[in-house]
Amino acid sequence: MQSNHKRIYLSPPHMGGYEMGYIKEAFETNWIAPLGPQVDAFEKEVAVYTGAKSALALSSGTAAIHLALRLLGVEPGDIVFCSSLTFIASVNPVLYLGAQPVFIDSEPESWNMSPVALEKAFMWANSSGRMPKAVIIVDLYGQSADYEPLLNLCNEYRVPVVEDAAEALGASYRGKVCGTLGRLGVFSFNGNKIVTTSGGGMLVSDDEEALKKALFWATQAREPAPWYQHAEMGYNYRMSNIVAAIGRGQLQVLDERVDARRTVFERYEKTLGDIPGVDFMSEASYGRCNRWLTVMTLNPEICTVKPMQIIDALAAENIESRPVWKPMHLQPLFAGCQYFPHEEGKSIADRFFTTGVCLPSGSSMTAEEQQRVIDVVLSTLSG
Repeated sequence: MQSNHKRIYLSPPHMGGYEMGYIKEAFETNWIAPLGPQVDAFEKEVAVYTGAKSALALSSGTAAIHLALRLLGVEPGDIVFCSSLTFIASVNPVLYLGAQPVFIDSEPESWNMSPVALEKAFMWANSSGRMPKAVIIVDLYGQSADYEPLLNLCNEYRVPVVEDAAEALGASYRGKVCGTLGRLGVFSFNGNKIVTTSGGGMLVSDDEEALKKALFWATQAREPAPWYQHAEMGYNYRMSNIVAAIGRGQLQVLDERVDARRTVFERYEKTLGDIPGVDFMSEASYGRCNRWLTVMTLNPEICTVKPMQIIDALAAENIESRPVWKPMHLQPLFAGCQYFPHEEGKSIADRFFTTGVCLPSGSSMTAEEQQRVIDVVLSTLSG
């Protein structure tokens, strides 16, 4: 039987109070159709916030990755290196283009792409005479990957990087904003993200000409003619004016939202971090994590409680939680794809998947709500 307590969600939308002003402006000017001044303004504001020269508002982060890969010339039969520990949206666009993903393990410190595993993959690709067209590096759960060694490798082999910062808006790497470390960067504004527009994404880059081409494809590749003329395949990938209005309001409180989620993490770590066998995804020394989700791990050598026991106990109290992303190299869709582990015979991504629990981490979460979560976790661990 489920609890009668109010539902606690994993990462619910959190409006900041500015959204309705921009939405009202869109209604009053009758810009309800796709595109419009709110889209233009949102793009400029994201570019300013991130320090990128250009930004393109799109219908989803997945669409942004798709366009990024097409810009980099990914075609049928090509290979693309991808982080394995991620959500499938990071990889599906590789399939859209008829290419084949090759998966790279995580490193234990940051949970993100392992430079050791990436080097193995490049050596394999070089010896087989089949170099990747791109490398998709994910900033997992709001933490930046360690870009210095990763970019050094990619530059050595002259392979461009797409930074999937879908979960990492507001995070940074050595003082540089996440999303701006690769040739092209991607953000998501899905309903559970720190900045949400209910659905949407953004492609950012210093290559303004590339984003102009992406804009052309994202608007059905319509040629500049009086009639509807098309010489290339395009997509209906642009963000709507109303959605962008929500995003503009959300962006104004982004730094406050990051601070709130970091506070949520600190409470969890303070109350649960000293329990034998319990640990948390740590913050890498090279950057600032936005703590989009707080991830707890249970060491099976010390703790007899399994992650799914925690998840089931929370669900019984009307609290949403979830396992860590199931690595892509374990997904049936990608059976047979090449995978390079951090250590021979030892997959770091597999370990995090089998030991991790994502706890409710919303920026609107009250201390009382968080205590409900903590009480259930403590009870389950002790019982």
